[in-house]
Amino acid sequence: MADVREGEILVEKFENILNFRDVGSTINKFTGKKLVTEGLLFRSARPDDATLLDRKRLVEQFGIKTIVDLRTVTEHANQVKKRQGQLKMPQIVQSNETLSKPLKIPDVNYRLININGKSFERSLIHRLSWWSLIKIAFLMLFRQRMKAIAIMCREVMGPRGLVGLGKDTIDNSGPEILETLHALSNRANAPVLVHCTQGKDRTGLVICLALLLLGVPVDAIVHDYLLSEEELVPEYESRLEEIRSIGLGEEFAGCPADWVQEMVSHLDIKHGGARGYAKSIGFQELDQEALVERMACVS
Repeated sequence: MADVREGEILVEKFENILNFRDVGSTINKFTGKKLVTEGLLFRSARPDDATLLDRKRLVEQFGIKTIVDLRTVTEHANQVKKRQGQLKMPQIVQSNETLSKPLKIPDVNYRLININGKSFERSLIHRLSWWSLIKIAFLMLFRQRMKAIAIMCREVMGPRGLVGLGKDTIDNSGPEILETLHALSNRANAPVLVHCTQGKDRTGLVICLALLLLGVPVDAIVHDYLLSEEELVPEYESRLEEIRSIGLGEEFAGCPADWVQEMVSHLDIKHGGARGYAKSIGFQELDQEALVERMACVS
């Protein structure tokens, strides 16, 4: 099992959790300065298939108290189906003790925040042709959600790309982002692990906003985001197959080099920067001060 270096601490990789890192340690190591308090904010890909040892390490080694899950209802439903299918196969159950345990880790607080909620979905629907809209409505009526999503992916999400969808999330997911920022700034929740499916784009956006509010240089945020490219290599082929099956291109499996800078520019041009955006969605100055007090290193 390979090791990764977080700051000055050698951290053994998890058995079945990809893209895991201490955000504060990553930023501090890159900048050579103590900018973000370490051990409070973590990010990863989905921890659904974490082994018993992985779960134990999350709680005992890293002290995780809260897991913020940014995935959609469909993603949760698919994970439940996958688990139910595995439980029907005795040979898998016998070889994987984790399946005998609840999906959620005991004594960990879960915050399920679909960051691409109803307003975001409506923004995508408005980009559809009338004919496609009718087809999607028909498919949803007959509970063919995945086929409906495939149309949305081919006709809207694909052309928008990861950069366009990131901007759409900023513009249309204010309430969900607000809820997430409150979860990060609440002292009782720390240490917090934030994840989506791959732990790169939706998670990356939340981490980007939090770090901007903490005054972290953009180049350090870019560095943290791009680490996901290498961290997700072990499941690249399976991820690419899944992405292509719903009509999306190879771009969606990677990390565009300009993604963070595009998000920062969008925040600056349209919303008056990260602080202006935060205020516009209800994360006021006192809230921002609480986040800084919780997570920024005192110089």
